Amino acid sequence: MDFAIKVTQFFLSISLLVVLHELGHFIPARLFKTRVEKFYLFFDPWFSIFKKKIGDTEYGIGWLPLGGYVKISGMIDESMDTEQLKEPAKPWEFRSKPAWQRLIIMIGGVTVNVILAFFIYAMMLFAWGKEYIPNENLAYGVYADSLMIENGFQEGDKILMVGDHKPETLNEVNQEVLFGDARSIKISRDGKEMDISLPDDIDQQMLASGVQSIFYERYPAVVDSVFPDSYAEKAGLVKNDVIQTINGKQSDSFQGVVSQLRNYKNQNINLGITRNSEPITIDVDVDSLGRLGFMNKSPFDFLETKKQEYTFFESFPAGVEEGTGILVSYVRSLKLIFSSEGVKQVGGFGTIAGLFGDSWNWPRFWNMTALLSIILAVMNILPIPALDGGHVMFLLYEMITGREPNQKFMEYAQLVGIAILLTLLLYANGMDFFRWYNN
Repeated sequence: MDFAIKVTQFFLSISLLVVLHELGHFIPARLFKTRVEKFYLFFDPWFSIFKKKIGDTEYGIGWLPLGGYVKISGMIDESMDTEQLKEPAKPWEFRSKPAWQRLIIMIGGVTVNVILAFFIYAMMLFAWGKEYIPNENLAYGVYADSLMIENGFQEGDKILMVGDHKPETLNEVNQEVLFGDARSIKISRDGKEMDISLPDDIDQQMLASGVQSIFYERYPAVVDSVFPDSYAEKAGLVKNDVIQTINGKQSDSFQGVVSQLRNYKNQNINLGITRNSEPITIDVDVDSLGRLGFMNKSPFDFLETKKQEYTFFESFPAGVEEGTGILVSYVRSLKLIFSSEGVKQVGGFGTIAGLFGDSWNWPRFWNMTALLSIILAVMNILPIPALDGGHVMFLLYEMITGREPNQKFMEYAQLVGIAILLTLLLYANGMDFFRWYNN
């Protein structure tokens, strides 16, 4: 059931984004009196699930869920239909239009995706506001990933500055280190301030270790609920028990408990807990995944949050700011793909679908849809033939030089672009399968 919910959310999100992206091409094409032969959600090699012709355009749903397309008359695209290009240009064809009109048609899809992301973020802020835990409210400090422990950090450190920037949230800290150039962090430890330097290749080390976050909110390990028939229930763990030690070793944060339990898979351990202000010990088994079977209280139960509400009109500039921040972070992250470690982290449809929740949650769904809209925009504008960005690149060349690229060259470039995209598609989804098989 969880899998079905994830897949449903994924296809609903992708379908919405693809249709609106293609509308971004379709509408300016029609405004400039350019004939659109096909408008399809998903691809339709050999046959389609549904199709209906209205006017000059065939609208349909294909069976291959790898995106969608509009087929514009007189344009070299992924259909590689070059027969019509052998005849003189017709007034309604793409190639007969001025370069500036063709440029607007080609950037329409990306433009719609960016605007859509901004709009979704704006409506989310208007509907739910923005609740977060400020860095200054991390009363228990941070829990540092093992990679950061190796670089001199300790559990409970409080982060003051990242480079010359005072971060508002831990997310900013993680992004500045992974995507930015911050290589020095000022912390407070036991009331004393100190600077810790990071190695220049810390971003590559993060990718190699498979972590995306190096710091987490630190808070106590306090039981909120116990799963039925779990080892925790059988051992007598109850709501509000505070875990203090594991086999006599101090572990007074939830993250520390989780980390230690992974060292005791399929073993029996002794837990030191506090119950109703009284210290007691219990013996409990750990399962094969390093779990006891309880739900911890939320960080929001321990740490003071801030919530900013937005009026309808305030939400729009705030949505643009939120979307712009995500857009910039994603563009900055692209450099990591071209590293030896980054290329191992590439994922396909399985990775994307896995980002959606196991249960239907509208804020999470819309947040993921907005993020995917930005990703779709950025990837489509890359200057690769067969993508929108490839067409834009050739159009800019034409507008600057006053000469159209040779038609045969365009056809060969399109084939190369398609080959590149298919290779990337196979690689990304192959990595998904490889990770699934190994796990």
